[in-house]
Amino acid sequence: MDNVIQVKNLSKHFGPVHAVKDISFSVGRGEVLGFLGPNGAGKSTTMKVITGFLAPSRGKISVCGHDVLEEPIKAKENIGYLPEGAPAYGEMTPRGFLGFIADIRALERDKREQRVSHVVDMIHLESVLDRPIETLSKGFKRRVGIAQAILHDPQVLIMDEPTDGLDPNQKHEVRTLIKEMAKNKAIIISTHILEEVDAVCNRAIIISDGRIVFSGTPLELTAKSRLHNAVTLSMPSQHAQSAQERIKALPSVAALEQQPSSDSLVRLLVIPRNGSSIVNEIGKLVQAHRWEVDELHAETGRLDEVFRSITTGERSRT
Repeated sequence: MDNVIQVKNLSKHFGPVHAVKDISFSVGRGEVLGFLGPNGAGKSTTMKVITGFLAPSRGKISVCGHDVLEEPIKAKENIGYLPEGAPAYGEMTPRGFLGFIADIRALERDKREQRVSHVVDMIHLESVLDRPIETLSKGFKRRVGIAQAILHDPQVLIMDEPTDGLDPNQKHEVRTLIKEMAKNKAIIISTHILEEVDAVCNRAIIISDGRIVFSGTPLELTAKSRLHNAVTLSMPSQHAQSAQERIKALPSVAALEQQPSSDSLVRLLVIPRNGSSIVNEIGKLVQAHRWEVDELHAETGRLDEVFRSITTGERSRT
């Protein structure tokens, strides 16, 4: 894979504060990397260093083969950046702002009009093109920020909370757009929305206290959940005692927990040993003993539980 972004041994200090601590990773063309972490973990600082807004205290960063410190203009020509909060000039209209960005990016006049029209159509800004940005909703301001980031069709996109402030329909549109653009770009998105990792990312990094504590695919991240391949089943209370004893006796079962349920139904959560798949075994027990079952399904795992576990050491009991 063509590694478009290379980060090697990056550290960043702000006086006595060590915000980023010797992290290394790369992003290839066609990848969408989800950059996760609690507030203050170093996500935004790392993104600002990659884009050249901050200088590293130590380490090297290259974008499309250009060292961000030694060839800053060449590197930035290949980057589209959506900062946190999507800052823009409030007195400008989206039309004027995108024209200004086109000038800054030195787009040729014929290409400029084509790109502005294309991006306005992609981001659905037609209805607010001539309204002052300061009068727009948070969602539309965010869309203007995305439009400026992709205006010059960069090879690299770095987006800090790209769906912040958007309604569910707008989030879906932006996620679809990111997946379409990822075919020939390298994209990093920082997000607090864990469902976004499943929705658009093919790789994830979790950073905590300035260090990388996880790097892998969303599937590998989900597999770290204690609920990965767990089975939930609900049944009438008269069968529950016998069912619990027989389920606990299975060698592949690590634990069984009774969860809140109605008066007539008992809800059981069966935790597998070593994350193995046990849904077929449970199903065979149900059939063999003819238990009446109101609900039976396997859990994939819960990203919020994994996130807490990785960043704080806390293990969820839900």
